[in-house]
Amino acid sequence: MNKELIITKEDNPIYTIYIENNYNKLSSVIDKLQLEHGKALIVTDSNIGIHYAQEVKSIVNQSIPFVEILTLEPGEANKNIETIQKIYHTLISYQFDRKDILIALGGGVVGDMTGFAAATYLRGIRFIQLPTSLLAMVDSSIGGKTGVDYLSYKNMVGAFHQPSAVYINLQVLNTLPEREYYSGFGEIIKHGLIKDKSYYRWLKSNSSSILSRENESLTEMIYRSCSIKKQVVESDPHENGERALLNFGHTVGHSIEKQLNFSYLHGECVSLGIVAAAQLSYEHGNLSIDELEDIKETLKQFKLPVCLSNVSFSSKIIAQTTRNDKKMEAGQIKFILLHSIGAAYIDKTITEQEIESAVQLILI
Repeated sequence: MNKELIITKEDNPIYTIYIENNYNKLSSVIDKLQLEHGKALIVTDSNIGIHYAQEVKSIVNQSIPFVEILTLEPGEANKNIETIQKIYHTLISYQFDRKDILIALGGGVVGDMTGFAAATYLRGIRFIQLPTSLLAMVDSSIGGKTGVDYLSYKNMVGAFHQPSAVYINLQVLNTLPEREYYSGFGEIIKHGLIKDKSYYRWLKSNSSSILSRENESLTEMIYRSCSIKKQVVESDPHENGERALLNFGHTVGHSIEKQLNFSYLHGECVSLGIVAAAQLSYEHGNLSIDELEDIKETLKQFKLPVCLSNVSFSSKIIAQTTRNDKKMEAGQIKFILLHSIGAAYIDKTITEQEIESAVQLILI
């Protein structure tokens, strides 16, 4: 059963999220963009390209006469301005203009970089997201956030630039390594915690079929997570308010990610950040101890870490690093807490000392 979601702005449709079981409908999606005289550049990485780049190229070629593939080195370490320059160089070499298109075939790193290149090349050209990781399907491919890391600061340079379409092929999850698959649950569980208690409960009840990658459960899970992301980004497209709720677990998570030199996956670090944020929510009198423990058990149920051991950094370093987070506002950390499971809010009163104390509990 295939599903679609339409992202709107002021009730006007901007683009569609297609949830499919193959790439068979991709050519019809591209046909709608009227690129029969244009060019397309598929940007992928060496992990993904070997599986899907040629298949996607042949499908895109049905609608666009000129299609090239640019294969990048994989991983967060390559998410930088130097890699963006390679994309620019390729676009210039093939004389791409504003009527042409970029296609991001990969996980969040490829999607973020391709989107940023599209946002900035000739002051903006179109691009399509073909997310290949679970995390990218439910999170980074939706909402128009693009960007790269600067030095060790995650997503410090970026732009808002909406894709022309998001096409999710569920079958690519079958080739996703287990650890990367599990990483996606950091964002998925977050969606339930911040916005939808019934979805959170559904995830717990269906964990077995989800972990087994059963198609029916995957379709429902991805559709519901995308629906939550759609709801938030439509109400706040440029993160002036409610969209900040999507950062639940990310302030501490990004700091841990940086201190671990990106040796942990993004969803794993978000999981650790969720534990710290849930702890603070408990300490502020919002969550009960049973709810706090339930959140930890749910993360473990989905194969995500809830603590770290034998690390070379302290909780104090993590707390200090949060001050470099790009979501700071007038010197205050915009920390996301839970009133209850399914109801998040922004708290600007959280201190470094409180963060340090919460992080201390996950460093064992």
